[in-house]
Amino acid sequence: MTEQLDLDRTMQLTFQLVSYVQGGLVSALVYLGDKLGLYRAMHGAGAMTAEELAGRTGLHPRWVREWLYNQGAAGLIDHAGDGRFELSAEQAAILADEEGSVFYLAGMVAGYPSSVGLIPRIEESFRTGIGLPYDAQGEEGAHGVARGFAPWYRHMLVPVVLPSLDGLVGKLEAGAKVADVGCGTGTALLTMANAFPRSEFHGYELSQHALAIAARSVGEGNVENVSFHDVRDEPLPADASFDFIATFDCLHDMTHPRDVIKAIRKALKDDGTYLIADIKAKPTYEENVENNPMAAMMYGFSVLSCMSSALSEPDGEGLGTLGLHPGLAREMTEAAGFTRFTEHDFGSPINAYYEVRP
Repeated sequence: MTEQLDLDRTMQLTFQLVSYVQGGLVSALVYLGDKLGLYRAMHGAGAMTAEELAGRTGLHPRWVREWLYNQGAAGLIDHAGDGRFELSAEQAAILADEEGSVFYLAGMVAGYPSSVGLIPRIEESFRTGIGLPYDAQGEEGAHGVARGFAPWYRHMLVPVVLPSLDGLVGKLEAGAKVADVGCGTGTALLTMANAFPRSEFHGYELSQHALAIAARSVGEGNVENVSFHDVRDEPLPADASFDFIATFDCLHDMTHPRDVIKAIRKALKDDGTYLIADIKAKPTYEENVENNPMAAMMYGFSVLSCMSSALSEPDGEGLGTLGLHPGLAREMTEAAGFTRFTEHDFGSPINAYYEVRP
C-alpha cells in the first residue's frame, strides 16, 4: 500500500532539489566565466552586449549570450536592458577582482570539475571505506583550494591575524624561523615571506601538484627567503628550531592529525607559537546545522574532498570538513604537550583560529 503523501511537503522538497540542481549548473558556468576571463572583461566596462563581450574575450557571441542569460537569471550579473549586461561593483568584488578584494570567491570553483569528476571513484569509497588522496583532484583541484582561501590570507593574515598573536610580529621583523605545515601552493607562506624579509620560511607539503605550483610561484615572485619541502623526503625536523608554525585549513584533511601536532610540538621552540586555522565547527551535527548556514556545502566538500583525503589510508582519522571543533583541537594540542590554547575571532565566516603555546 502506498503511503499517503503530504502534497505541500512533497512540492517543497521537489523545489528544493531542483534549486540544488540549478546551483550545480550555475556553479559550472561560474567556473567557465572565471576560466574564460568573462568576469574580468566585464569588470569596470559598463553595460555591454554579448557581441561586445565576445569581442573583448575572443569568444563566440552565441555562447557568450547564453552564458550571460544564465548568470543574469541567477542574479550574479545585472541585466541592463536591450540585451546588455553589467557587472556591478559588488559583483566584481566577488567574481572578478582576485588580487584586490577580500570578498573574491570565484576562485573557489576552480576545482569544481575535478571534484565532480571524482564521483565515480568516491562511489567505490563508500564500499571500501578508503578515500582518495588529495592529489587525486589534480592540479586544478590544488589551484581551486588555494584560490578559495587566498583573498583572506592576502588581505587579513599580515595586518590582522599575526599582530593579534602574542609577541609574534616583533620576532618576524627581527628574523624568525617559520614553518607552514600542509602549506598547499604556498599562498599564506609567500604572503608572510614578502612582509617579513628578515625571516626564513619553510613550507611542508605532501601534494605534488601543490608543490609544483608553489615552486613556480617562488620563481615568478623572485622570493629568496622561502623553501618548500616534500614531507616524504624532508619531514619537519624535531629540533625545536622554529619560532612560529602554522597549519592553515589542513588538519581536518590529514590522515593522522594527532601525529602532525606532536611533530609540530617537537619542532617548535619552548617560547614559540603554533597557529591553527581551520574550518569553524561544532561538536555535533545538530549544532553545525543550527549555527552554520553553509553546513550542507561543508558536508558536501567533506565527502568529495576533505573526509576523503583524511580516509585515504586504512587507519586515517577521517575528521572531515566540520570535524575539528575547538574542544577536539584543544584536546589534541594538550596531548602533544602544549599547555596554552586561545581562541581568536577575526571575523572570518569560514575559519576558526587557535593560538597554541607550549
